[in-house]
Amino acid sequence: MRERPRLRRLTKNGRRDLGAGLLFSLPFIIGFLAFTLYPMLASLIYSFQHYNGMDEQWWVGLRNYLYLIQSDDAFHGAVYNTAYMVIIGVPLTLLVGFGTAVLLNLPVRGQALYRSALVLPAFLPLVPIAMLWNWMFSADNGIVNLVLGWVRLPQPGWLIDPSWSRPTLILLNLWTGGTVTIIYLAALQDVPEALYEAASLDGAGWWSRLRLVTIPLVSSATFFNLITGTVAMFQLFAPAYVISLDTNNNVAVGAPQGSLVFYLIYLWQQAFADARIGYASAVAWLLFLVIMTITALLFVGARRWVYYAGEAG
Repeated sequence: MRERPRLRRLTKNGRRDLGAGLLFSLPFIIGFLAFTLYPMLASLIYSFQHYNGMDEQWWVGLRNYLYLIQSDDAFHGAVYNTAYMVIIGVPLTLLVGFGTAVLLNLPVRGQALYRSALVLPAFLPLVPIAMLWNWMFSADNGIVNLVLGWVRLPQPGWLIDPSWSRPTLILLNLWTGGTVTIIYLAALQDVPEALYEAASLDGAGWWSRLRLVTIPLVSSATFFNLITGTVAMFQLFAPAYVISLDTNNNVAVGAPQGSLVFYLIYLWQQAFADARIGYASAVAWLLFLVIMTITALLFVGARRWVYYAGEAG
């Protein structure tokens, strides 16, 4: 019977190196404990309490969670708006990002200029971009409706009509989706040219090479963009907050008619506008559980369609 290997005791130099490593890690450890772990544990406790930050708190058990799921119509509206953005916005972002990367990968003159122009919006601050978007898509004097009027096309109420406000925000997300394009572009440049040549010799046309070679070999980039895009869309806040404020003359966050009240905006309203900290903590933890569940399901499903370079075929 094989004996278990014994753990070797650290030498003097090993203990010194371990101490030095812990010392250099100490700022991160302290920051993690004070600003991440403690707030998380505190919010978990608050989620089972009635607490507004001023009065005495008391235990309510699962009442916050049950009211959220069963009776809070405003919360249900925020969930619907967020699901709309995730189900429609994330696939569109992946599709546009991939298509843009394929175009930017073509060997044409001025390639660096095109890449910079299409990727630059992703690195601009979100608040000025949202204000710019609000001006461009203004129903009264926005440049988009002016152009549509010149060519005799309908001029929607982009940010004052509930049926158009979410699509307008999706357009903003597509315009600022340069990081998705960058990741796809890097993945495209790693696809071996020999595979394209072999597919061409077999008679595969452009579409067949794209479908049978390119898309499978960039599936790891698709998976990464899918995960990060889904998590980011669940946490959509700044653009919707700024646009809805300006659109409704600073009257109500989430205008028009609550169509821009997303999950994180609803969480902000409960915690900071209404001072319902216990209830907001329940909202936050429910979001955490939903994101973790969806991420886990995506990882499980990825085994069927994600290819990583170096895997045995």
